[in-house]
Amino acid sequence: MTKTVIDCGNCGPDYNAIRKLVQSRFDAVVLQTDALEDTLALLGQRPVDLVTVNRKLDRDYSDGLDVIRGIKADPRWAHLPVMLITNYEEHQAEAIAAGAVHGFGKLQLSDPATACLLEPYLGAPKSVPSR
Repeated sequence: MTKTVIDCGNCGPDYNAIRKLVQSRFDAVVLQTDALEDTLALLGQRPVDLVTVNRKLDRDYSDGLDVIRGIKADPRWAHLPVMLITNYEEHQAEAIAAGAVHGFGKLQLSDPATACLLEPYLGAPKSVPSR
């Protein structure tokens, strides 16, 4: 069954890099949102398996932690796994304290450990044909 990821607050190139990582390795689609409001609206429209949130939202450079707190404050979505996209461990710790699961940084997109981090939420990776 195809999984759904919402990627909130990333610029076009970063969204595309995250989408490429997820869709190339998992049976999943990635949808883009800009802020808490459109993320909550999309959550109300379809089942979602994971939300990734940029540390600083591209639209207005507001804090991605506010998106995480907003999702976790809504009892309909409090159970949903949410990851902060940041290269800084201190910000990961803040996100986890707010109810997020451990995320990853943009510098780690090509690291095999990042795909392993996504597996609990997106399932087993696709088979990669041997060359």
